[in-house]
Amino acid sequence: MTPALVYLSVVSILLLHSIVIFASHENNKEIYIVHLESPDGGHFFSNFEDLHNWHHSFLPSNTDNSSSSRMVYSYRNVVNGFAARLTPEEVTALQDKEGIISVRPRQLLHAQTTHSTNFLGLHQNLGFWEKSNYGKGMIIGVLDSGITPDHPSFHDDGVPPPPSRWKGKCEFNFTACNNKLVGARYFHEFGNGTPLDENGHGTHTSSTAAGNFMNGANFLGLANGTASGMAPLAHVAMYKVCNATLICSESDILAAIDAAIEDGVDILSLSIAKNSTNFWSDSISLGGFTAMQRGILISCAAGNAGPLPGSVFNGAPWLLTVGASTTDRKLRVTIRLGDGKEIDGESAFQRKEFSETPLPLIFPGTNVSDPTAAFCSVESLKNIDVKGKIVLCISGGNITRTGKGHFVKDAGCAGMILMNGESLGFTILADPHVLPAAHVSYADGLKIKSYMNSTAHPLATFLFRGTIFGDDHAPAVAGFSGRGPNLASPGILKPDIIGPGVNVLAAWPKSIENNTDTKSTFNIVSGTSMSCPHVSGIATLVKSAHPDWSPAAIKSAIMTTPDLVTLGDKPIEDEKGVPADFFATGAGHVNPSRASDPGLIYDIQPEDYVPYLCGLNYSNRVVCLLGLEAKTYTRTVTNVGGAVSSYTVEIVPPQGVDVRVDPPLLNLSKLNQRKTYQVTFSRSSTSTISATFVQGYLKWTSSKHFVRSPIVVTFE
Repeated sequence: MTPALVYLSVVSILLLHSIVIFASHENNKEIYIVHLESPDGGHFFSNFEDLHNWHHSFLPSNTDNSSSSRMVYSYRNVVNGFAARLTPEEVTALQDKEGIISVRPRQLLHAQTTHSTNFLGLHQNLGFWEKSNYGKGMIIGVLDSGITPDHPSFHDDGVPPPPSRWKGKCEFNFTACNNKLVGARYFHEFGNGTPLDENGHGTHTSSTAAGNFMNGANFLGLANGTASGMAPLAHVAMYKVCNATLICSESDILAAIDAAIEDGVDILSLSIAKNSTNFWSDSISLGGFTAMQRGILISCAAGNAGPLPGSVFNGAPWLLTVGASTTDRKLRVTIRLGDGKEIDGESAFQRKEFSETPLPLIFPGTNVSDPTAAFCSVESLKNIDVKGKIVLCISGGNITRTGKGHFVKDAGCAGMILMNGESLGFTILADPHVLPAAHVSYADGLKIKSYMNSTAHPLATFLFRGTIFGDDHAPAVAGFSGRGPNLASPGILKPDIIGPGVNVLAAWPKSIENNTDTKSTFNIVSGTSMSCPHVSGIATLVKSAHPDWSPAAIKSAIMTTPDLVTLGDKPIEDEKGVPADFFATGAGHVNPSRASDPGLIYDIQPEDYVPYLCGLNYSNRVVCLLGLEAKTYTRTVTNVGGAVSSYTVEIVPPQGVDVRVDPPLLNLSKLNQRKTYQVTFSRSSTSTISATFVQGYLKWTSSKHFVRSPIVVTFE
């Protein structure tokens, strides 16, 4: 096993704090992250200076020791090591030193509501929200682009002072923090000297996780209601690690996790991701392991590179990896074609006074000599008469959806129909377009193109319907949501769970419509960046209801109790409109109320991950690489339901696979009692399966609870 992986089990025992030294930018030096072996004899450092001096001793002798300008961070929690500015020659010299595990360049990562609380079954003064006290007393740390402290979503009405264990800082140069926003820190490379949000992303994710109740929230007059985060009375601590363009520094991320552990957060939410083929060189995996050792659950975005297989990010088993789904709320725009047929799309631009009189409908993509024409590039629109017409554009072509709208409007068009490419299928987004527009699915786009080909004079108009609820296809997996298999470790099924991540309304630093008379400003955004804080907030509620539960126990509770069907009681679908596989949904769609009372949990201690890192499988779910021989796995559950209860196993075996569970009945007589069972997988003697993978599930059922684990089997 790679030495760095063994080192994961001991790294956080050694370290307690971090030192931040602000370094000058030197032209021939880049930032490198240096991982060190443990000090001889397990030596501990009693103060910051001793640790920093030890780290500094590894720097090449030609380094200017009279200045700390080369050292960026001395890490004390997340890894045994430091970040420093080094030349290529110094890196070569450093790699030959005894005690060095690795020296690698720091990488840049990317950052990836009024109704979603109701959609998830959270209601004021009722049920799980009330039972969990709305997350009161819990602290959610958010790593992102900063925060807008004076947004009304961060008022502290009803929020008590933070617990006495809280040690965080508020690094604004003005009075900004309160009982809701208890900390705000910025970090060296992209902090820009302030925790203030320069993009909007961090404000949005923070309010999604833990924004306070905010009446009268809306976006351009749509999606009206009371906005709140999942844990509305929890505390928020912002750790700014991303710049205005949502580029996030790996060295800053490690430093932020380092600080958050020391500050005393309960949950960490990272809507940040990068592709990784291993865990030992992945800063979020490394930092997340140490956080998990300290009792902190890290919830992470699954990434927006879907629907390609193997596109899921943040694949370490100790991370809670969240994919994105739709809700039943639509910002409806209906397209009426010249033949009378109507097609539904979405847009956050709702122009009520738009005439129902049909307008000419054109598609620039008929000019096959211009490969950019179908995407409505600026040049392609110059070559055709578009004034006063509705234009059909295909999404993509390295032009943003709203960017196409600007091009179309500037060309004199009356409106735009934005058609998905095939990969995003039925996933349509409600963007704040600058002109009347409708985003439609790939299938509906083909219908529109077919109509246009059937007549010499195609026509269309828009009917703006406003906010519509009740889509019985929800939740559905978003087309962009990262998919398994997990390339870093195929034996771990990822993503873990899906949650709302499409057309999410939450706080925004400024008015999209340039209204300067209010601070109550919101935006609708989509991505796994939005689904992640939903589940981070739900994990906070579970932690509030069960403060003694470990990160693994919280994760297990969320993953063994999700929904597998839509509001229409059909299997959850993907962007193609067909039943989604477990590589898209993970365990299923998060169900907060059931997560609070799971009956049984699969708990795991930090040291139990070391055998996994040496090649064993994770305890919560099963992914097998199955040849001709049978494989047996042992699993242990802990009773957190009724003191006296019995659970009977139900198996829906993957096609072509025989599954045997022993024993098939678990009799429990007290709380926190642990029971072990074995699962044996073997290829069916009559199997003729040609698929690369098949799926099923194992479910333990009592009179009150069910505890379900998905199974994916890959054939050799």
